[in-house]
Order: sequence, then C-alpha cells, then structure tokens
Amino acid sequence: MRDLQTVWEGIVSVFRNLEWIMAVELVLMAVIIYLVLRTLWENNARRFIFAYIALIVGMGAITLFSPRFNVNSFFLFFLLISLFFLFLFNVEIKRSIWNTGRRASMTASTASNAKMTAVAARADEYVNSIVKAVQNMSKNDVGALIVLSDGNLPKTVVESGVSLDARISSQLIEGIFIPKAPLHDGAMVIYGDHIQAAGCFLPLSQKDFPKDYGTRHRAGIGITEVADVSTIIVSEETGIVSVVKRGEITRYVDSEGLKRFLKEYYWKEFNAEGKKA
Repeated sequence: MRDLQTVWEGIVSVFRNLEWIMAVELVLMAVIIYLVLRTLWENNARRFIFAYIALIVGMGAITLFSPRFNVNSFFLFFLLISLFFLFLFNVEIKRSIWNTGRRASMTASTASNAKMTAVAARADEYVNSIVKAVQNMSKNDVGALIVLSDGNLPKTVVESGVSLDARISSQLIEGIFIPKAPLHDGAMVIYGDHIQAAGCFLPLSQKDFPKDYGTRHRAGIGITEVADVSTIIVSEETGIVSVVKRGEITRYVDSEGLKRFLKEYYWKEFNAEGKKA
C-alpha cells in the first residue's frame, strides 16, 4: 500500500506532465458528473447523489493507494457507474430531451400569425368534438380512456390496438366506447387531427390508489409515467371525468376544465394540417 507522501508525489507528477488526452478526459469527467448530478437532483433522487459521490471517491482512494496506480481502470469504473445512474432515469432524460425539442419547434411555429389563427380554429373544432363526446359518455356512465399523443408513444402501445387513422368526430369517439363494442375496453390514441388507433393496451401504474381506481385509471396514469403524453379518463361506474399529466391525476373535471386541458397541453403544438409544425 502506498503512503501519503508517495501518493502526493504521484498526483503532482501527473499534473506537471499533463497531456492533452488526459486533459480531455478530465473535462469529460466533469461534464458527465454534472449531467448525472443534475439528473438526480431534478428527479428528487438526492439519496442517490451521496451514493454516486461515495462510489467515485471510494474508487479514487483505492486507485491512489493501491500498489499499481491505474488511471485507466478508474476512468472505466467512473464511466460504468455514471452510465448506470443515467440508465436508472432514462425515461426522464428522454422526456427532457423531447420537451427541449418541442419548445424549439413551438418557437419556430410562431413565425406566421395567419397560420396561428388557422391552428386555433382547427384546434377549437377538434377540442369541441372531444369535449362533447366525453361529456356524453360521462352522463351515460360509459367508460373511456383517451391518450393525447404527440407522436412519441412506444410503437408497441400503438400496435397493440387497431389502426384507424380517422378524422376526429364526437360520434366516432362515442361509437368506439359503446359497452360491449370490440374496442371499448382498450385505450384510444389521438394524434393531431386523427384518431390514430383504438383498443390499445397500456402499462399499469404500480402506485397505491384508492379502491375506486380501477384498471382504466391505472392504465391512464401508467402511460403518462413512461411517455410524455396526457390522458382523459371517464369512469364507467360513476361517470367522473379525470385528466392525467406526468402521473398526476385531476378528478371531477368539467367541460371548461377539459377545454383548457386540451388547448394548453396539446392542440397548440399542431399546425393547420394537424401535424407538428
């Protein structure tokens, strides 16, 4: 085992003879550490921050005091442990990247005021159709689950149902969720001005919920935990309308609240053709 004097002399020697490759490695390490710590902090995983730092410091101490001073081994360990922590939050990282791109796309779409007016008119048409269908199903205690997608749903989710690619209408939405209809138990996926698919299977949330939250509610919450989408849920037992964003559910939503939910979170991102701007 090395003594402190030998370790100190080794460190000083490294920095005196610092090569450009090692300088690049040090900068890369600093960037990776920043990304990992930022990811952990933003996702309220502060307990992992201490574990991450402790592992790096511990491995660094072992490397310094071991008879064979191997910087490459330490750097490899550092990369592996950093990738492990980043992998734990891969969904949140993808969601952050997607939101950044989406904000840039929205900024570019503001170039034409005429197009913005057309977007608002088209959005109102589809929002009103969805609200009308949801309100009718709520009054008649018809269960429904609608996913508002911006094109980033996992392919397996969309393919688990029946592809429709149909224009939005209140009659079609209500018809799909008629009790005992072939597709009424699954989820409907809406993207732009189209009903993309129906009868889709969604992942269920594993959180604890009240007893009146059935499979439809768990599915509506679960998909928002793994993809940047929102959902609208109509309870079959009570007719209560709920909306979900990022795993957070809001219940007892009236028609005005539903309109705000649709306009603010979804429809403003689409141009007059119902596609991403």
